[in-house]
Amino acid sequence: MKRTFFLIAVIMTVVACNNADQNAGSGTTGAGINKALQDSGNYTTIQWMDSTYTNLGVIKEGQVVEVAFRFKNTGSKNLIITDVMAGCGCTIPEKPAQPYAPGQEGVIKAKFNTENRVGLNRKEIYVTANTNPNVQTLSFRAEVEE
Repeated sequence: MKRTFFLIAVIMTVVACNNADQNAGSGTTGAGINKALQDSGNYTTIQWMDSTYTNLGVIKEGQVVEVAFRFKNTGSKNLIITDVMAGCGCTIPEKPAQPYAPGQEGVIKAKFNTENRVGLNRKEIYVTANTNPNVQTLSFRAEVEE
């Protein structure tokens, strides 16, 4: 199952890189993003400020819950997040638009729709960036009750 998700993440990364948006006003072009991901000389490091796993506890069905993962660019190059995707359609992540300078902090946010999700839920969010490894996995757990 993990291999399937990883394969999907890799395929989505390739598609995202080929269709990279131009991030108006950020100064980062599609070619610059591709170069940052392919050239290990442009890699940086990321530190997750809290944890890459969050337990949301018990939630009533029908709510839309936001989850957030704080990070910091701990490297010497700009951190470029090229894609943020979820393992299923009930989780909608937000992709930061701008690169993060060394020392700068940011947040990856996602909304989890609990509609028709009664029971134990464990969801994953895949963050593709110019880090090693290129794909970072974030996850959360929630017990949804009627």
